[in-house]
Amino acid sequence: MLLTEAVEALVTQADGIYVDGTFGRGGHARAILGKLSPAGRLVAFDKDPQAVAAAAEITDPRLSMCHASFADMAHELSALGITQVQGVLLDLGVSSPQIDDPARGFSFRFDAPLDMRMDTTRGETAAQFLERAELGEIAEVIRDYGEERFAVSIAKALVARREGGAPVRSTAELSALVARAVKTREPGQDPATRTFQALRIHVNAELEALQQGLKAALDLLAPQGRLVVISFHSLEDRIVKTFIARESRDEVDRRAPFAPPRPMRLVSLGRVKPDYREIAANPRARSAVLRVAERTDVTT
Repeated sequence: MLLTEAVEALVTQADGIYVDGTFGRGGHARAILGKLSPAGRLVAFDKDPQAVAAAAEITDPRLSMCHASFADMAHELSALGITQVQGVLLDLGVSSPQIDDPARGFSFRFDAPLDMRMDTTRGETAAQFLERAELGEIAEVIRDYGEERFAVSIAKALVARREGGAPVRSTAELSALVARAVKTREPGQDPATRTFQALRIHVNAELEALQQGLKAALDLLAPQGRLVVISFHSLEDRIVKTFIARESRDEVDRRAPFAPPRPMRLVSLGRVKPDYREIAANPRARSAVLRVAERTDVTT
């Protein structure tokens, strides 16, 4: 989604070093490699073991693949001897192959174990979270990460079912429970959409990783280096927009009001939305927002 626009905004030096923070199945990575010179280099990240396996199909020596979150890019790049890059691309959220694989448990379109982990080698599944969390914690996750106004009703239904000896363990069970608990919904939207989004974000700590990844990217960018981020829902985009806005102005330390302000470190280059043709070809693109910012010459 927004592939051409993202890569065009990202690659400004053909012999530079670039980061693809979300490899997925390599669509962006292949396009980036296509714009690099033989001296260029691309380091890709993904938490999903299936994405890492897919990267093995690319034999280009300019590509290095890391099985890690983009939140850890500074550490991983340091291990490769890289301290500065010319661009960082983040394509946020769950990928189409993850959604379309029933076994991953991301979608209510299929009945499957309620997993939702992007990295299936570690961490707590969505089912495990719902089996041990208190009512208040479940409601908070669904409300804050799903922006679901019926969060308390859904949480009460989940806890009641658990206390009755039948905790929710599959996508079909969760979808049916939410459909009973949610009284109204926007036209064209499944009642379970917001709850599935909320659990996925929580299980994968997506918003925390985004905040860490943005900071790491800014610290790694060379002057005139580009930060390019594609987000798919308001929570992600709000974090990206706020981060770019904050770093695009001089900042005064209120604890030391007479000290010189910290100079701005980014310049916003605007945002792009998919056109009607891309939305027609891929309805999932309708909520996508591409934001681009450039590192200033200031290095402090």
